[in-house]
Formats: sequence, C-alpha cells, structure tokens
Amino acid sequence: MRERSLKNPLLLFTAALIWGVAFVAQKSGMDHVGPLTYISARFLLGGACLLAALPALDRFRSRRGAFEKGARRDILAGGLVCGTVLCGAALLQQYGIALQDPAANVGKAGFLSACYCAFVPVLGLFFGKKSPPLVWLGVAIAMAGSFFLCLMDGLAAGQGLRLGISDLLLLLCAVGFSFHILAIDHFSPLADGVRISCVQFLTAGALALPFALWLEKPAWADVWACALPIGYAGIMSSAVGYTLQVVAQKGVHPAVASLILSLESVVSVLAGYVLMPGTGLSGWEMLGCALVFAAVVLVQLAPRRE
Repeated sequence: MRERSLKNPLLLFTAALIWGVAFVAQKSGMDHVGPLTYISARFLLGGACLLAALPALDRFRSRRGAFEKGARRDILAGGLVCGTVLCGAALLQQYGIALQDPAANVGKAGFLSACYCAFVPVLGLFFGKKSPPLVWLGVAIAMAGSFFLCLMDGLAAGQGLRLGISDLLLLLCAVGFSFHILAIDHFSPLADGVRISCVQFLTAGALALPFALWLEKPAWADVWACALPIGYAGIMSSAVGYTLQVVAQKGVHPAVASLILSLESVVSVLAGYVLMPGTGLSGWEMLGCALVFAAVVLVQLAPRRE
C-alpha cells in the first residue's frame, strides 16, 4: 500500500517535470506554425507512438502479472471524452501563449495555467469528490506560491495585473484541464490507461486537424522547421507525460493529483534558469517554488490523516 502511495505521486511529478520543460517547446513552436497545426501534429504523433508501442508494452506487463485491457466500450468512451476535453484545453492554452504580449510578464501564463489546482477541488464538489481540509490548505498555499513565482516580480516592476485576451484564454484553459483531470479520475479505473491515452491523443489530433488544414493551411516546410518542438511535445509531453497522468491518477484523489501536476509551473521556471544561463532566480521566485513544493508535500499527508 505504501509503495503504491509513493509510486503514483512520483509518476505524476515526472509528468509535471516533462510538461514544465515542454513550455519552452510550445512557445518556440509558434515561430513556425499556428496553434491548430501544432496541436494536431503533437497529439497525432503522440497517438502514433503509443499505438506502435502497445504490443511491446502488453508483453512486458503480461510477464509481470495479470493484465486486463478492460472493455472496449470503456476504452473508447474514456478516450473520446478525455480527448475532446484535452483538445479544447490545449488549444485554449496554445492560443493564449500565441497571443500573449511579448512585453508582458511571461510568468503570468504559468500562473494562470496552474490555476487548475484551485478549480479541481471546487468542481469536484459537483461530482461528489470532497477534499480533506489539508488539501484545501495545500491549494491556498500553492496558489500563493504560484503568485510569488510568476507575478510578484512583474508587480514590483510596475506591470500590474491587467488581464488581456490571452490571459482570459489561459484561465479558460485551466478550467478545461480541470475537467480533463476529473474525466481521467472517472475513466482510469475502468480500463487500461495506456489504451485510453492512445485513443485520447488520436481524438484530440483528429479534431484539430481539419480546422488546421482549413484555417492555417500549413506547409510541410513550416512543419519540418518545427520538428524539434513538435517532436518533444508529441513524444515526451503527450505520449509519455499524459500517459503517466492517466496511469498514475488511478487511486489518487483528483485534487491531490492536480496539486502535484501544478509543479509544472515551478519546473518551467527552473528549466528556464538551467537552459538559459544568466537568467537567475529572484527572491520572490525562490519563495514561490518553496511554497508550491511545501503544498505538494502537505497534501500527501491528507489521505493518511483521513
């Protein structure tokens, strides 16, 4: 039991680590292709990678013990629902990043996207998912940490907290990812998480593709120029990261899972510090990182206390 309680949070943290680094890929991808093209390419690539890996994964898991795929109906239903929600949330995030004012505080995007850690426990009340008091305390601490991490330096520089169109899109994307977390919480116990993840990627990519061809008319040269950002987002962020989320969320309270996943905002700041020498971390950013980590550690006590 203890091994499971440690294994799943570690897998969720790994997903947050991958997503945090992927923020750079999402931003650089907009230099070559539009949001619809980027989203369709990354998810179709992620689905194709999982589809190709399924036979080997099945053999590996069968050797380790009893392995059940689950009913085809549950796999298709879970993949279609999760994929539709994922497509909408990812598009809102991608458009929010693309429309962001270059002169604005870039940390605001990370803060607004991470707001799903506050939305999940609230929305969960409507689906019978009550959160322990320690989880609500963790949410408050994490939101305070995200504020210091992403916005305090901008406030100190006199940039203010004015919300534009891109900010509203990022807030809506946080709501979308909240529903995605709750959808995974519902479907992940019913069938094999890898298969659900594969169907959700193919669904999300297929939904975005016709609109990309119609509205953006992407050229192969532009897609090829964006091969590295799409490759990382498709293989690592999608095929690996989102699959880890589907598999690891099984048995984890959705509000706790959302807090662990919100560490992606911390990782994105640390990744910028490592990948872009000379940027450094301010005192406010270090305080914000410490608060978000403290909130995640705190909520790990909630299930045992209850």
